[in-house]
Amino acid sequence: MTDISLLPPDIRALYPFKHHWFETGVGRIQYVDVGQGRPVVMLHGNPTWSFYYRNLIKELAPDFRCIAPDHLGCGLSDKPQEFSYRLRHRIAHVRALIDSLGIQQYDLVAHDWGGAVAMGIATLEPDRVRRIVLMNTGAFLSKDIPGSIALCRTPVLGEILVRGFNAFAWPATFMAVKKKLPPAVRHGYLWPYNNWKNRVAVARFVQDIPMEKAHPSYEELERIDKGLQLLRYKPLMLPWGGADFCFTPKFFEEFRRRFPESEPLMVPDAGHYLLEDAGDTVIPAIRKFLER
Repeated sequence: MTDISLLPPDIRALYPFKHHWFETGVGRIQYVDVGQGRPVVMLHGNPTWSFYYRNLIKELAPDFRCIAPDHLGCGLSDKPQEFSYRLRHRIAHVRALIDSLGIQQYDLVAHDWGGAVAMGIATLEPDRVRRIVLMNTGAFLSKDIPGSIALCRTPVLGEILVRGFNAFAWPATFMAVKKKLPPAVRHGYLWPYNNWKNRVAVARFVQDIPMEKAHPSYEELERIDKGLQLLRYKPLMLPWGGADFCFTPKFFEEFRRRFPESEPLMVPDAGHYLLEDAGDTVIPAIRKFLER
């Protein structure tokens, strides 16, 4: 577990939330729980953490209960070294957290591989989910993967690149945005992943992308893929950075095909970190969508 007293002042100024802890059985998850009203569960991807949602939390907290966990191994959560970090584990952890808080119905907001986690949860308990917001993500089987990410999945070499040379979290601070991140924001994204041990889940997240049937998480993603039809008539919003090199507009169009009644918000010149590039546009739109 990261000692929150060590959180640098520049990051704490941007992320001033009280920390809460949830025990998963293999390590503790840190989560934000602020505000009052209808619960909104926010799920990050890789290599971010709940820091990604800081401005959305500040916007919604006066009228919504904002719950934003750091997946195990990410952000301020524990980083067990021998855990397998599979998609099914992340789904189970978030479901257990929600249940522990006594929440019966909630909205979901997700980004990057947080989308697969969110839809993994929603397909298991659709009656509990009210509205869904998906940003630059995927929750279905796909063969599309950038070469740079495929390289980071390579056995042995990928581990060395991601954990030894920080060749995933660090490049994301300029490859995932079209606007240069302020120094404090860049520091916020990188600080939890500052050494080999702390980057374990960054590497495992990449390795857990199921590109072939033999992959340990293929069956779980296939279940989610088939289960998306259960959510077809849920209110769904799709804010999207059109200049994303990873979850390209092709993923956006696939979601639109599967959810023809969804509410699209394409921002053509925004990158993967949509809330950084276009927060002024996207955050008020998400609020309006959730208020309906």
